Amino acid sequence: MDVTKYGPWALIAGGSEGVGRAFATQLAEAGLNLVLIARKPVALEETAALCRAHGVQVRPLALDLTASDSVARVIDEVEDVEVGLLIYNAGANTHSEEFLDGDLAEFQRVIDLNVTTPLALVHHFGRAMRDRGRGGILMVGSKASYVGSVRHTVYGGVKSFGRIFAEGLWVELRDHGVDVLELVLGVTRTPAMERVGLALDVPGFEAADPEDVAREGLARLAEGPVHLAGDDEQKSRADVVLGTHRMMQKLFGGSA
Repeated sequence: MDVTKYGPWALIAGGSEGVGRAFATQLAEAGLNLVLIARKPVALEETAALCRAHGVQVRPLALDLTASDSVARVIDEVEDVEVGLLIYNAGANTHSEEFLDGDLAEFQRVIDLNVTTPLALVHHFGRAMRDRGRGGILMVGSKASYVGSVRHTVYGGVKSFGRIFAEGLWVELRDHGVDVLELVLGVTRTPAMERVGLALDVPGFEAADPEDVAREGLARLAEGPVHLAGDDEQKSRADVVLGTHRMMQKLFGGSA
């Protein structure tokens, strides 16, 4: 991890447990100061303590990222520091119901957590990174974004939005020194997965380890725009995205 490019502070939304904790401890070991955001203060403080053991500064902020004032509170928390890396790891399926039987207000929370809030954070911190000519944005996605499935009607849709958004953002920032990556996860052995009751010990099936996928995401950050964790033979999305970009530039009368 290049502290001069991605530091001196990293902000991790969803940074208290699982993959978020793995990101935090690995970045702390690399020497980045951290702002950790999550809903659960106990787990948040535990992760903060693990990171401080590496000699870095840590600011834990316990808040609900679906709250209307959440983005303003985050921005206020870091107004005196330079955030060179934004990791958006918050985005669980908090309302896993069939669409017509679910609650629209709860589905809206899924949308806010996965679309509204990350867009606002990327808009704010991405502008500063572009102006400085350096930085990184890593958004954690899901394989649910590739195909519709029962009880993932809304969640799959918002994750699909996030993946396409990351690809477009990568095109816009690739010549400004800012790296963008959507790290797509499959089933990963995290507390959140266990809480929803997923069977993670099915014979012949191996859930990914949070430490492994976090390490892989940080290693691939400069390669954007999309990386499927654990898939070393995937086709390059960069070629597909750039080909589409060139065509769109021609359609709009500009140069690629």
